[in-house]
Amino acid sequence: MKKLILLTALVTMALTAAAQDFHFDEVTYSPQQTVFKLFAPVDAKAVRLRIYAQGLGGKALKTVKMTRQGTLWHATVKGDMKGRFYTFDIGRGECPGVFAKAVGVNGLRGAIIDLKETDPAHWCCDERPVTKSPADLVIYEMHHRDFSIARQDAKHPGKFLALTEPWAVEHLKTLGVNAVHILPSYDYGSVDETRLADNKYNWGYDPVNYNVPEGGYSTDPYRPDVRIREFKQMVQALHKAGIRVILDVVYNHTYDIEHSNFQRTYPDYYYRVGSNGSGCGNETASEQPMMRRFMMESVKYWIEEYHIDGFRFDLMGVHDIETMNQIRQMVNDIDPTIFIYGEGWSAGPCALPNEQLGMKANITEMPGIAAFSDEIRDALRGPFSDDTKGGFLAGVEDCEESLKFGIVGAISHPQVDMKQVNYATKPWAIEPTQMISYVSCHDDMCLVDRLKASLPNSLSEKKGKQVTVDEDEIIRLDLLAQTAVFTSQGVPFMLSGEELMRDKKGVHNSFESPDSINHLNWENLKRYPQVFEYYKNLIALRQHHPAFRLGNADLVRKHLEFITTPKHVVAFQLKNYAGRDDWRNIIVVLNASKEVQTVSIPKGIYTEVCCDGVINENGLGTIEGDKAAVSPQSALIIHD
Repeated sequence: MKKLILLTALVTMALTAAAQDFHFDEVTYSPQQTVFKLFAPVDAKAVRLRIYAQGLGGKALKTVKMTRQGTLWHATVKGDMKGRFYTFDIGRGECPGVFAKAVGVNGLRGAIIDLKETDPAHWCCDERPVTKSPADLVIYEMHHRDFSIARQDAKHPGKFLALTEPWAVEHLKTLGVNAVHILPSYDYGSVDETRLADNKYNWGYDPVNYNVPEGGYSTDPYRPDVRIREFKQMVQALHKAGIRVILDVVYNHTYDIEHSNFQRTYPDYYYRVGSNGSGCGNETASEQPMMRRFMMESVKYWIEEYHIDGFRFDLMGVHDIETMNQIRQMVNDIDPTIFIYGEGWSAGPCALPNEQLGMKANITEMPGIAAFSDEIRDALRGPFSDDTKGGFLAGVEDCEESLKFGIVGAISHPQVDMKQVNYATKPWAIEPTQMISYVSCHDDMCLVDRLKASLPNSLSEKKGKQVTVDEDEIIRLDLLAQTAVFTSQGVPFMLSGEELMRDKKGVHNSFESPDSINHLNWENLKRYPQVFEYYKNLIALRQHHPAFRLGNADLVRKHLEFITTPKHVVAFQLKNYAGRDDWRNIIVVLNASKEVQTVSIPKGIYTEVCCDGVINENGLGTIEGDKAAVSPQSALIIHD
């Protein structure tokens, strides 16, 4: 028993030491030789490296038995191997290892390339758009295929290169967003890259090779350099337009266990075996030294090789707090403006206790990391658990306090009664920039579908009869919802296509639905011009006025004051030139009721800048006195 304990301790020490020294540079290429390294068990009987001519099919050109040094296995192949492919095999099936930087079609084999040759022209001069505070970000979440597949003038529909095209860049710039959150763009498993004509769709939350762009979004998945170069071209084009690129990363689980690169190179090490906190059949073990190191090196690699500006962690609640903090500290050393946020929950119980995990309730222990606020989301549109139930927008009572909690950015505020907030029992953000403010995202119904599904049911429960919802009402409530999001003190986030009145025909979870469900309908730009105009002007209003993005909890408590209102109305004042704004006092009133509501305000002469579904910073009219009338299901914004 003592020998077993000693052996376990020695192995643990060896793994910890390896994690400190090893940087997952599994393949180092030069014209003279290529060096291969692999982290694998010390008791592996044999570890073999195989060299192939193609990324798929054919027999190995060469098989090399690797040499062990501790838990690291090495092999050197002489000569110029550029253009060849490789696999590792410890006896559990061939794979490209865990940190392949280039792969063949479908990611089954690693590729030996010279990464410098994948840099587009002037890549060395590519610069990250300047952002002084996360509060200045306006995040636009998009899926490559959704965004461009139905665009008639797209030259590369559904591809990385679509985001380099003038129409795409111009749309994003005109809308005013300054950060694009791209859904998983690494090599994932559910789409067969040899059968792209089948148009099989997936969001991509099924990782295979974490550090290689997905071949299905490239113009040629068979050529390892193409996907890398085109991804860089996409980033470069967005950076030139002043738009940051945020990568959706899914380190919490793999496509499966048996066939994963993790399991095939070091069985059971990278997983919390038997636990399923991801809800996808497996759960990675971020607390393991080499898994933690993998996550850190992967994040660093995307920053340095691809110039990524931020990371959204899928199911961040599966990862341990220490790992997230170490990632944040490492990123701070590179560039502290790189934004990190994630889902502050898991999809099921994890092997580690909640107090050790990156849950929303533990955000106070993770400075510089943000989480999505389901409080403001569900306060506005209704609970995630039931599509037919509404929230503030549907006239449901007692949603106001949860909305107020979202407006202040999930921080402590003397006018927010936490006893009445929907999910949180106490403030969970230290600073408002630790809260992502949103009403819809890729996961769950988009806003239009949710309003269609929940509004009639909510009102029928209240009034005892069925109510028909007309399109004008949906538009009014859509604009009201986003006004709450974009005037809140958190970091605003929107789903692509919401500015086009996007719908998914009522599909709740469209992760593998066809293009007919997921695509953006660009004809809606002509059909709903007033919606796009409102979104554009709302975003501009936020960007032009620092009062809406104070970025500091003390400033929010000092300058943001809620105003007493009737039911179904929330109002607040940003007072005394908040954030050194040009406007002295700004009042925002959100009226979800179906009647005109009158709100008492400090006596004065005010300029209307948002009224009846129209925004104009130069003014729409004036209000004089101590009362403000707000139209049904709309927002009023005034200033003096």
